[in-house]
Amino acid sequence: MTTENTWQTICSTSDLIKNSGVCALLANEEQVALFQVGNDNIYAVSNFDPFGKANVLYRGLIGETKGDVYVASPLLKQRFVLNSGACLDDDTFAIKTYETRVTDGKLEIFG
Repeated sequence: MTTENTWQTICSTSDLIKNSGVCALLANEEQVALFQVGNDNIYAVSNFDPFGKANVLYRGLIGETKGDVYVASPLLKQRFVLNSGACLDDDTFAIKTYETRVTDGKLEIFG
């Protein structure tokens, strides 16, 4: 059986916390970490920290270096770029990222 990716409504944009993370569950039971940075940028990434092997990235700290906005894991502090998933501290690791859009005040994720 194949699973086709589609746009999924996740939450109202008013449920997001600016410059912080929240966790949501996709239809396939995968956890995603959602981050609203500033007023306009909303990122969705896998909530799973590949170093700490736990679903905790939504609790990480948001930062910026060299123009890249990242989340630092609350466990071992590795930093993941929110728009690409690349790990700034070990380029052999990356996390999954998701395309996002806002429709009628609702956050949607393609996945």
